[in-house]
Amino acid sequence: MGRRPPPRRGRPTALGDVVGQVLGDLGLESVAMAHRIGLVWPAVVGESIAAHCRPVGLRGDVLELVVDSPVWSQQLQLRKPELLAALARELGDAAPRELRFQVGYVRRR
Repeated sequence: MGRRPPPRRGRPTALGDVVGQVLGDLGLESVAMAHRIGLVWPAVVGESIAAHCRPVGLRGDVLELVVDSPVWSQQLQLRKPELLAALARELGDAAPRELRFQVGYVRRR
């Protein structure tokens, strides 16, 4: 018979936390930050906005978002300062400085 692995000690780690850490360890800080933003997005902007808009990428200090309609895009453009402030409260100095909205399909969760 084979050897049994030693029992695990400590608390389990959430997969999302591990992914972000691994990306950072690989020197992919921008990808790690985009992943982190995606994880906190509904909590930061609220379920209503998250249902119509989701982050799809981060280029430098610009967070790229896809929005499900031109009406939502316009509404969120007007709320850009509020959204940036909410991201800054959650992410501190690592928060994006600009938002870019693009109308497209938003996958429902």
